[in-house]
Amino acid sequence: MQVLRGPRQVGKTTAVLQALDGLPLWSHYASADAPENQTRDWIYAQWATARARYSDSGEPCVLALDEVQKIARWSDVVKRLWDEDARESRDIRVIMLGSSPHLVDRGLGDSLTGRFETLHATHWTWPECRDAFGWDLETFVFFGGYPGAATLIGDEARWREYVRNAVIETTISRDVLHMVRVDKPAVLRRVLYLGCEYSGRELSLRKMLGELDDVGNATTVAHYLDLLAGAGLVSGLQKYAGANVRRRASAPKLQVHNNALMSVMSPRSFAEARSDAAWWGRLVESCVGTHLVARSAAIGGSVYYWRDGDREVDYVATLGTKVSAFEVKTGRRARASGLAALHDAFGSAIDARVIGTDGEPLQGFLER
Repeated sequence: MQVLRGPRQVGKTTAVLQALDGLPLWSHYASADAPENQTRDWIYAQWATARARYSDSGEPCVLALDEVQKIARWSDVVKRLWDEDARESRDIRVIMLGSSPHLVDRGLGDSLTGRFETLHATHWTWPECRDAFGWDLETFVFFGGYPGAATLIGDEARWREYVRNAVIETTISRDVLHMVRVDKPAVLRRVLYLGCEYSGRELSLRKMLGELDDVGNATTVAHYLDLLAGAGLVSGLQKYAGANVRRRASAPKLQVHNNALMSVMSPRSFAEARSDAAWWGRLVESCVGTHLVARSAAIGGSVYYWRDGDREVDYVATLGTKVSAFEVKTGRRARASGLAALHDAFGSAIDARVIGTDGEPLQGFLER
């Protein structure tokens, strides 16, 4: 059994349908996205269709279930049916898709341990957008790469409307508010807007509270950031602490998972953003962050930032015992480099890299 998980609007369903079309096997695809399908009986019905096909042909077949996490106790039903097929030697190959990682992971942990392989769908990368849409690098830095919005970039008003409604609002309403208890939805949305506005900057939870329209507490804001990160929208990156016990930093660095989210919340057009050196520098830095977040999701790493006084490292990425530090330079006002200080603090095992001015070109970095 395979589980494909990832944010909304990154092409999970399209990829699976294309793969099924290319297989020399019979397949059946069904989605639980519609409210009338969100019952356990619906899972039994789809599985029965696959079993009937297998019984008639005796040949392997594929069952694809989309948004199955929206069904209460879905994993119990899937476990029962999967184990029955295993006992009866039915060769029914199952792939499940989900855009709410919190609920997908909870279901997998509850009942399906040892029965599945997880595949991660991430936000589109620069090479994917270049090859699919013919975009240059600057277009990717600003528009971010939601494939469904790619044909709309010539009309920025339509593009913004699509990202706000088809991506942001749909994710919030269907993958967060509908699936997880949120006591203050307005505060959750405001946390998202702050994450987009301040992407690439450190903002303490206390300062975030001061920006919110409602009274809350730091624990609530931190929880909402976790929900938004799980939905593939915005993360609060924590300060790198090496091998020490990591605690939630008082000032997380906010980071969008797709630069479209940062651009759509800004009043600047593509042309205006490109002519504003300071803002474009922030977009470039955020683009490096989105790439690292996507790669960490795909290979199981983590992304942090680091600061000591005025010495700063934009991103610190870890994979197992490997640690890489990234400083992004775009010709903005010079600041104190933190790479040497990070090296002194945590040892020579850290791979230090400069992206941009006097370092590795952004294009080459994004192609890795």
